[in-house]
Amino acid sequence: MSRTNAAQPAPTDGTRAAPPEAARTALRICPLCEATCGLTLTIDGTRVTGARGDRDDVFSHGFICPKGASFGELDGDPDRLRTPLVRKDGELREASWEEAFDEVAARIRPLIEEYGPNAVGVVLGNPNVHTMAGALYPPVLLSLLRTRNLFTASTLDQMPKHVSSGLLFGNAIAIPVPDLDRTDHLLLLGANPFDSNGSLCTAADFPGKLKALRKRGGTLTVVDPRRTRTAQLADRHVPIRPGADALLLAALAQVLFEEKLTDLGTLEAQVEGLDELREAIAEFTPEAVAAACDMDAEEIRTIARELAAAPTAAVYGRVGSSTVEFGTLANWLVDVLNVLTGNLDRPGGALFPLAATDRAPRPAAPGKGFALGRWASRVSGHPEAKGELPMAALSEEIDTPGEGRIRAVISIAANPVLSAPDGDRLDRALAELDFMVSVDPYLNETSRHADVVLPPPPPSQSAHFDFSFNNFAVRNQARYSPAVVPLEKGRLGECEIQARLVLAVAGMHGADPSAVDDMVIESSLAKAVADPHSPLHGGDPENLARLLIGSTGPERRLDLMLRMGPYDLILEDLLQNPHGVDLGPLQPRLPQILKTRSGRVELLPEPIAGDLPRLRRALDERPGTPLVLVGRRHLRSNNSWMHNVATLNGGSNRCTLQIHPTDAARLGLEDGAPVRIGADGGELEAPVEITDTVRTGVVSLPHGWGHDRPGTRMSVAAARPGVNVNQLLDGSRLDPLSGTAVLNGFPVELSPLR
Repeated sequence: MSRTNAAQPAPTDGTRAAPPEAARTALRICPLCEATCGLTLTIDGTRVTGARGDRDDVFSHGFICPKGASFGELDGDPDRLRTPLVRKDGELREASWEEAFDEVAARIRPLIEEYGPNAVGVVLGNPNVHTMAGALYPPVLLSLLRTRNLFTASTLDQMPKHVSSGLLFGNAIAIPVPDLDRTDHLLLLGANPFDSNGSLCTAADFPGKLKALRKRGGTLTVVDPRRTRTAQLADRHVPIRPGADALLLAALAQVLFEEKLTDLGTLEAQVEGLDELREAIAEFTPEAVAAACDMDAEEIRTIARELAAAPTAAVYGRVGSSTVEFGTLANWLVDVLNVLTGNLDRPGGALFPLAATDRAPRPAAPGKGFALGRWASRVSGHPEAKGELPMAALSEEIDTPGEGRIRAVISIAANPVLSAPDGDRLDRALAELDFMVSVDPYLNETSRHADVVLPPPPPSQSAHFDFSFNNFAVRNQARYSPAVVPLEKGRLGECEIQARLVLAVAGMHGADPSAVDDMVIESSLAKAVADPHSPLHGGDPENLARLLIGSTGPERRLDLMLRMGPYDLILEDLLQNPHGVDLGPLQPRLPQILKTRSGRVELLPEPIAGDLPRLRRALDERPGTPLVLVGRRHLRSNNSWMHNVATLNGGSNRCTLQIHPTDAARLGLEDGAPVRIGADGGELEAPVEITDTVRTGVVSLPHGWGHDRPGTRMSVAAARPGVNVNQLLDGSRLDPLSGTAVLNGFPVELSPLR
């Protein structure tokens, strides 16, 4: 590719006072949500004192949200741990790095040798995909440890999409994203990008892109039981009954078949199972699903006709349509509709990004396909999905006696006591472990149980590259941020922490941490030079290794991945272009991306067909309670740890139970008064917020709160703890195909507290 994107100086903002002479500016990609916006940081000495959008960033063009603006406050949070903690005589005490890793090696290896690798459970939280270390080292840890007990945040939000993509395309990471900049019509379900900035669709200024869609004459339809800020912008807001997304989508597909509105276009030769699909969804007519969706049948037909008539269109569903009873079916039907309208893999529709660190394209060929349930959890027999077990099953795998019980946990950037169902049970289970190590900057509701806590440095002291989110970006690009502040004395970099953890767990404690990177580079080069489709094919591995640039092992690994990628890039290109390298709009990638056994898009995979009878039964089922609960996202919050940033823990970011005025009057609830909420897992008390932005029959409580447990060190969060909505669940409600917890659309009972 042409390497002409030279860095340009940032424009001067004449409205701002000149910074003090000691201050400087530096560029950094924001790691606080999936939008990956470019920031311009103001740094005074080693302290980040301000953050604004980088106007020259090739992806975000200056956009910033309140989370990015708070970068300096989060970076300098005094509650962040600065030294390791090791439990002695029942108490966590400060220790040296040597003491901490000695303890890990001494405690975890004997457990593995006596009980086997499955005695160790690995828990990976959402922030792992926001750091270089989280992308580079857990895969190495898992490959060396060989445990089947892996639990990640994916089964609390996005696993249904991975499973549906695996079944449709043979590749669980092949996730099509809406072409927001070129589409004429967007049907959006269970998503609120005005507050979330997007999910599995990396788009800086997602709200601005929706406004641009409307401005150019396009159509936006939002399906959501809440009238969110996103819904307020829409041409049509459909306040569907929570959990009914799959029924609505099936009915839309049925109308396309019934009214002969399908038009696969160039996809015709690349799909199989079209006739079988038509027969499988024939019962899901608009009239059949209308009552369950609480919609008018004619409105369903209108939405289907508009989708088919649009010059280009994309259907996009996210967390609200994933964390429900039929999450995998809903995500499958999203792409079924994109196929039936000819909008999959076409500009203006839904396309597959091609990241700079993806492997170079190769000729299309049948693959191994995607398998579910290759093993099952010990206690309840939950099938694995993408190598993971349901996070909701973690507590029972620890506290249920018997052979194969999890005796040790490695937790990396995870807080499942708050994020998973029935945190009280998990809280008790973690206390029963023989050993636990946590990589976390905070002593939170989960890490307080660890025997060793390994705190990574603030983000300003870490380099950044978005290995994960570039795979879901609405425009292909590559950006790299070196650390903008030197590593504080006495700290270890996050990559070194995780490399040392790998060595301690794998029985190589004491080896130089660079050995981990060298091992990965050697293995990757051996495969690349033997691969006839690799740009490095036929090269000499030792000579190629010497060519790699970078001052650290992670930089050398990034350089290697870029060299093996599709764009003729090397790390030097990114260093010379600090605002990023634009790699162009998304392009069609079928059939090259397909890894199914047939080499085609398999529209009706067997696991999906096997789950459709469950959806058919839902046509006649009605909840026994008039109220169901949904979560909600706040613009000022992404994960529970952001509640410890004072500027983000305020305003509309409140832990209240939202309820429609009609329901509040019927139940005798008053605005601001406390209410008791009961469900499968227990009861909570929260203040009432009466609002007509939530539809009747639905109440809403946000996710990530409940900072009232003893033994944590998060002072801001503890001063305004809220309640943990996931404590209302006992973990029994799961989407059977993906193992994802049903966090939305479950029945609750309310009673006023006098």
